[in-house]
Amino acid sequence: MYGLVNKAVQGLVIENYGEETWDKIRERANVDVEMFISNESYKDSLTYDLLVAASEIVNQPASELLRLLGHYWITEIAVQHYGAMMDAGGNSFVEFMRNLPNFHGRVAMIFPNLKPPTFTILKEEKNSLHLVYESARNGLEMFVVGLLEGLAKRHGIKIKIDQSEFKSTQPVEGVNQTLFLVSWDSIS
Repeated sequence: MYGLVNKAVQGLVIENYGEETWDKIRERANVDVEMFISNESYKDSLTYDLLVAASEIVNQPASELLRLLGHYWITEIAVQHYGAMMDAGGNSFVEFMRNLPNFHGRVAMIFPNLKPPTFTILKEEKNSLHLVYESARNGLEMFVVGLLEGLAKRHGIKIKIDQSEFKSTQPVEGVNQTLFLVSWDSIS
């Protein structure tokens, strides 16, 4: 993963638990990097190690930390680094979700080795959508939940998310697929 992801983990921890806790997490995870470079690629295992260590040290389930990281990504990282693209992504939650592939395409121009997940809207209704998330990375579903919640908040709606495993008619080896059922109350 790119350093920007690790910087987000660092920012989330420092903002909520302090610099000293971050230092303990780095030590527990055996991470000797003091400053992550946003556009440098790091091994995925480094990020996972940081999250496991954070979970142990702050006594929070890793799933909850991933969800919080998703929120933090939208409210802090995306706004700071991709503000104009976020604004251009759409005027509503659904519009932004429809345009997400274009957003990832633009980000890939900045980060040439980026391996973004894919999001496909299978079904769209007035107050819900069925969203398929596909990624070669394991265990990031709660990060996606946090991202979705953060995006919904950004667009002024509160969502409910249910998830289930998704079986594609054309599965791709090594790609995990999850179906998110996202719903919200009517918007006045």
